[in-house]
Amino acid sequence: MTTVTTTIIIITAMHIAELTALLHLASPALPIGAFSYSQGLEAAIEHGLIHDGDSARDWIASGLNNVLARGELPLLAHQIGHWRSHDAAALLHANDEYIASRESAELRRETEQMGWSLAQLCASLEWGDAARRATLVAIKPIAQPTAFAFAAFAHDAAPDAALAAYAFSWVENQAAAALKAVPLGQLAGQRIIVALRAPIEAAVRRALDTSPEQINTFAPQLGILSARHESQYSRLFRS
Repeated sequence: MTTVTTTIIIITAMHIAELTALLHLASPALPIGAFSYSQGLEAAIEHGLIHDGDSARDWIASGLNNVLARGELPLLAHQIGHWRSHDAAALLHANDEYIASRESAELRRETEQMGWSLAQLCASLEWGDAARRATLVAIKPIAQPTAFAFAAFAHDAAPDAALAAYAFSWVENQAAAALKAVPLGQLAGQRIIVALRAPIEAAVRRALDTSPEQINTFAPQLGILSARHESQYSRLFRS
């Protein structure tokens, strides 16, 4: 009986350690600057595509289903695998392809800045082993999904849980941007997050079934709005 009890306690502790690590990585308090970006949402408001809670929810849901689930999330899943095998060449190739796929200067600077900030945090806190940390800091520029994949692997997070944390963080940041820029009330923001719980799960499942050859970042409307945002007269966010 003692052995069984001990095993249950160890498994629970490992589960809690993984959960708290992912909560940390998904937290808006993580010092990587996510709060300063809207990823085209502010430009969508400027051009009348978002004007209330429902239209904000639909815009964010579209980004989750048609952009994140087809591009960043599958890349994140495969990069976790590359960190596991410590395949530096595959890590660099996927990272460079993703950066090259960014549709505007704003979106490219965003992923590079957040990726660099997260990589510096991982190195400073000595997450993971020394050999992989050396590979991490050598990737320049580094995209946010590549750095997040390292952090998730360093904390032994399951790929599906890591993708869910990444997607939830993205949705939460989009909702926070809508609160400020539409503007919306706090309750409207919470309704958006609650409404997208099931779509986050669906996006994760779709991403895990996506091969590297199927990764697709084609989002012309987002690219056009992001490019227009660069010269938008009045704005709160950097993208």
